[in-house]
Amino acid sequence: MTPPAHAGRGRPRPGRWWTLTAVLLVVGTCCLAAGLTAHRDGLAVATTSPTGDTPAAGPGQPAPTPPPVTALVVARSTPVSLSIPAIGVTVPLSSLGLNPDGTVQVPTDYQEPGWFRLGPTPGQVGSSVILGHVDSYQGPAVFFQLRSLQPGDQVDVLLSDGVDVQFAVDTVATYLKSQFPAQEVYGSHGVSALQLVTCGGQFDGATGGYLSNVVVYTSLVAATPAAATTSPVRVPS
Repeated sequence: MTPPAHAGRGRPRPGRWWTLTAVLLVVGTCCLAAGLTAHRDGLAVATTSPTGDTPAAGPGQPAPTPPPVTALVVARSTPVSLSIPAIGVTVPLSSLGLNPDGTVQVPTDYQEPGWFRLGPTPGQVGSSVILGHVDSYQGPAVFFQLRSLQPGDQVDVLLSDGVDVQFAVDTVATYLKSQFPAQEVYGSHGVSALQLVTCGGQFDGATGGYLSNVVVYTSLVAATPAAATTSPVRVPS
């Protein structure tokens, strides 16, 4: 399979952006992915009380104004495992970088997806990307059923600091590799997103690869702190 490479994240960096965009157009034999973003520290969300309720007004008193709720922020931490219950996937994650020619590395293990380490980690603002193989000559690989995910399906990523980051599937799309929307997949859109990328579509027997990429778009919905004894901190809707 052949993945497209990465695009810039966070604040624009014109010179570097065009260089990375050029890399995105490179076609290899597996799925490429990436992203660059500004780092965010801490896991925090505004709260009003242990239950999250706003105190009721007393007799003759105006109703209190609920305090503003801030966006969930997850610290940068290497993802170590991925779980997608709907398709029975619970696997460790490898870490991917760049090849000497500037293309993105692909997983060496067909049953283990990889996170592109030059992009944001899952839960940070921006688009984190995990890529995996759809199959091999030996049969189905780790992302063989990725295309069957439905909106609302859960995707969990465990980070090395013990935080469990939870995403929900927004949509699943298939693109010809020649028309891969790099900015849509890898660009930062001001939210915490996770994109899962594999190959799909028609198989080309002449080249031994697929002509398209399957992309699962997900959004952050909650994060459970390490050794948490309370409910997950959820992203305000």
